[in-house]
Order: sequence, then structure tokens, then C-alpha cells
Amino acid sequence: MQKRNQVIENKNRKKKNPTGRIAIVSIVLFLALVMATQMVRLYQKNQSYIAREEALEAELKEQQKKQEELIEYEIYTQSQEYVENTAKGKLGMLYSDEIIFREKQ
Repeated sequence: MQKRNQVIENKNRKKKNPTGRIAIVSIVLFLALVMATQMVRLYQKNQSYIAREEALEAELKEQQKKQEELIEYEIYTQSQEYVENTAKGKLGMLYSDEIIFREKQ
């Protein structure tokens, strides 16, 4: 008789556990949902970082090209040709053996 009562009590315990199992499954599903949401946010953030990186790389290439142009201009400004062109263009100076021809208007 005692064994039979223990078997019945064990069956009753098993019947009470489904609420606990449901709670555990609910918690696990909730955590999975939270993790999935965080994964989506991280993916979107990663995509924005990738786009920003590409934009910055393009800007870097543009700035490097501009730097090269400035270096070339600096070299040109230190040349004799630049001095002559500036003297002729801005100051109207000429060499003594040069002649200016102008059209009649």
C-alpha cells in the first residue's frame, strides 16, 4: 500500500511540473528573442560601419591625390618657369630681346 501511495505521489509531482517546464521554455524563448534582436541590431550597425569605412577610404584617396597635386605645384612654384610666367603675366615684364605683338582693334 505504501508503494502504491508513493507511485501516486510521483505521478502527482509529474503533473505539477508542466507549469515549471512551461516557465522554463518561455524564459528560453524570451532569451532567444532578445538575442535575435541584438544580432539584427549588430548586423545593421556593422553595415553602417562598412559604408562609413568605404566613404572614408574614398575620401582618403581623394585627399592623397590632392596632396600629390600640391606637391607638384610646390615644385613648379620653385622653378624658373614659374618665376618667368608670373613676371610676364602679373607684372608685364619681358626679356630685353622679346617683342610684343598686339592685334589692332
